[in-house]
Amino acid sequence: MTLGPIGFAAPWLLLALAALPILWLLLRAVPPAPIRRRFPGVALLLGLTDDEAVSDRTPWWLLLLRMLAVAAVIIGLAGPILNPQDEAETGNGPLLIVLDGSWASARDWDQRADLIDGMLAEAGRQGRTAALLRLTTPEAPVFRPADTWRSRLPGFFPRAWEPDQASLQSIAASLPDSDFDTYWMSDGLDRAGRSALLNALEDRGTVTIYESARPVLGLRPVVIEDGALQITALRPLPLSEQEITVQAMGRDPSGTMRVLANLAMTFADGETEASAGLSLPAELRARVTHLTIAGMRTAGATTLSDDSLRRREVALIGTRQEGETLDLLSPMHYLRKALEPSVDLLQGPLMDVLPANPDVVVLADVATLSAAEEGALTEWAEEGGLLLRFAGPRLAASDVSRDLEDPLMPVRLRAGGRNVGGAMSWGEPKTLAAFDATSPFNGLDVPDDVTISSQVMAQPDPSLADRVIARLSDGTPLVTRKEIGQGQTVLFHVTANAEWSTLPLSGLFVQMLERLSVSSAADRPEAADLEGTTWQPVQLLTATGRIEPAGTLPGVPGEALIDAPLGADLQPGLYQGGDRTLARNVLQSDAELVATQWPSRLRVEGMTRAEEQPLGGWLLALALILLSADIIATLALSGRLTGSRATAALAAALMAGALAAAPQGARAQEDEDPARALQATSEVVLAHVVTGNPQVDELAQAGLLGLGQILNFRTSVEPAAPMSVNLETDELAFYPFLYWPITPDQPIPSDAAYQKLNRYLRSGGMILFDTRDADVAGFGASSPNGRKLQTLAAPLDIPALEPVPEDHVLTRTFYLLRDFPGRHLGRDVWVEAAPPDAELIEGMPFRNLNDGVTPVVIGGNDWAAAWAVDDLGGPLVPIGRGYAGERQREIAYRFGVNLIMHVLTGNYKSDQVHVPALLDRLGQ
Repeated sequence: MTLGPIGFAAPWLLLALAALPILWLLLRAVPPAPIRRRFPGVALLLGLTDDEAVSDRTPWWLLLLRMLAVAAVIIGLAGPILNPQDEAETGNGPLLIVLDGSWASARDWDQRADLIDGMLAEAGRQGRTAALLRLTTPEAPVFRPADTWRSRLPGFFPRAWEPDQASLQSIAASLPDSDFDTYWMSDGLDRAGRSALLNALEDRGTVTIYESARPVLGLRPVVIEDGALQITALRPLPLSEQEITVQAMGRDPSGTMRVLANLAMTFADGETEASAGLSLPAELRARVTHLTIAGMRTAGATTLSDDSLRRREVALIGTRQEGETLDLLSPMHYLRKALEPSVDLLQGPLMDVLPANPDVVVLADVATLSAAEEGALTEWAEEGGLLLRFAGPRLAASDVSRDLEDPLMPVRLRAGGRNVGGAMSWGEPKTLAAFDATSPFNGLDVPDDVTISSQVMAQPDPSLADRVIARLSDGTPLVTRKEIGQGQTVLFHVTANAEWSTLPLSGLFVQMLERLSVSSAADRPEAADLEGTTWQPVQLLTATGRIEPAGTLPGVPGEALIDAPLGADLQPGLYQGGDRTLARNVLQSDAELVATQWPSRLRVEGMTRAEEQPLGGWLLALALILLSADIIATLALSGRLTGSRATAALAAALMAGALAAAPQGARAQEDEDPARALQATSEVVLAHVVTGNPQVDELAQAGLLGLGQILNFRTSVEPAAPMSVNLETDELAFYPFLYWPITPDQPIPSDAAYQKLNRYLRSGGMILFDTRDADVAGFGASSPNGRKLQTLAAPLDIPALEPVPEDHVLTRTFYLLRDFPGRHLGRDVWVEAAPPDAELIEGMPFRNLNDGVTPVVIGGNDWAAAWAVDDLGGPLVPIGRGYAGERQREIAYRFGVNLIMHVLTGNYKSDQVHVPALLDRLGQ
């Protein structure tokens, strides 16, 4: 039963309220206790009788106080609940929580997570099973106890892409046939395929929509028009006028990310688009890495910049300056026409333009360079410059790169060249062959009208085949390339004008220059232009708009990079192909944000949801307080609140009131479970940190179990069964050692958890951080796990670290070790750095390091996998092959034994008293 916002678990008890009038009458009939006073004259009245007796009445306010106390007891026992959830609305069967999980959900993800946690808690109280379904990572829903999903909820994050139509259709097909209710956490954006999934969910039960009122904003990719950055912002609904600020972000000369410029933009009343231009100097524009809407931390509100926002600087160096009448014969004329629309051209003497550090230097039929020019040009190329050379009569007649390969030429050349009607005659002009798959020009169409009549020939050489990136139809090289340090040199074996070929007259010439990153066109390339190329991800954009290194993710085909839908295999970010970078943003240039229009039959609620609050305890506490007040009032009316008895009665009443109010006061922090604390302190217990990934957590548990068995068999340490530790709720002081496996998606601990971790490290505990990635990366940020470790460890009070030195106590606490393998082999294990004054004493094999236990050990060898055992005690994870693999597992066990002995005993093995025995074992 509900009365407004209050419901009652036992409403039949409210019938007792009908007895209050009767109780009122009874109390009115009972007089208050008489006041007793000693008066000597009373002896004169003894023996007298009074036939009439008149009783005084209890004061009305005391009766009201008693009525309120009884009413509070009755209502409190009836189980009142504030904001009760109607069972008809919440249901009592399985519950499916659907999350769009896209970039648009990131704008208020914390609020969504809190709401979902409340839903799962309520489902757990009702005994309902639940399932979580994120549409951006489609999987068949699995119904489990609600508390299980609550523990995994921190591992759910939004993705930087949207669910596509194919994914929504596959999800609809994978839904179970049984009935269940659905809570849909919408991101507010409409997309194809949603209606089919909605119909499938409605066929299985009621559907309730939860949608945030916070607006969604987005940015289209930035383009350059008339030298300014043209920025277009989007919103899904034509609301009233709205002002936003777009920030151009980039790195200053010191490498620090800063706001380089701010642009105020305004959505007009009733408009869904806002456009404006941002003018920046070329140097400042080249530093822009991304643009974002201030205060909107989503991937859609962030757009990455690439080469299209940066006009490359190209230095053109020719043999002479032609006049206007000779323009059509000048190689420089054709190069200027091809490059002027997309680059900034630099012209002048070579030694004058090199200090400007151009991106590309073009030498048009320049054969001989002075020693100073050659040295400066080589140094510039080795630092990443692109040297582009074109042949011509001067180069063909010179001795450059004849007997020995010139450092600034990709190949050796034959004397004289080859032409139609010459000594090395062609019968007719040659055409181009199709480009190889390894060529940067792969995928470009070769026009039939492009012919070659003359060229300089390359000398046959074992390395020639690897340096050819374009050929003629007879197989002779047309374009060759060679790396010079971090840069490269490219030679077109024809002239840059139409004297030797028709190539400069064709559109293919411009496309080839673009593929070589000589030019960077402002227009985004078409998918057909990138067909056959592979682009490697360099930086990725997260759902919250953060830019992170891509790590070791595989490359993507060029044609997919342009228009394929985003997903786990193609994430938004910055991709590199050769010397060119392309940005794949969440929103394309033709994107629109469309708000979701839900059917009127569905109930749509906001992201705030009132939780049930039991009121019974408050009312019973109020009843006790009122009864205590009644006792005091009664004593006062009877005249007994005097002297010491008054003080005792008042103290008793106040104590009763305090005891009544204490359970409903401010909640004390929940203490550690006494049974768990007793289990953790009765014996040595090894523990691991819960990551939220069930497979990783189960493997860590099995690994510590196996290590405990080895310690029990080989040492005097007899550890109990290992335990898992939740950093948010569990006390850490009980465990001398924590194993922390790193996963890319584990949640960041709260500030309170970091306080516990720092207190744990400072009080002598040890944490073994295991990134488990030694097979793909060394220690550092070269993998997702390494980058996650840097994020997790940033707030920790960790001392300076160094790789484990050969004389560190970890190499000899129990076993003498040189390597520390796990499932992977790797030497990158880091411990606390030795103090500067720890010097090696002459005649001793190692330093005296009596300075305590290193608080952290960091590596990536996946030790838990090497230690893990099954229920029968057998190895759980295969290590290597044959004897070598078992030997590696044995060394991993020995490292674990050394580690635990180091934790429990400190650096006593560094004491000089052990030197003779250790020297004897070392064979010295």
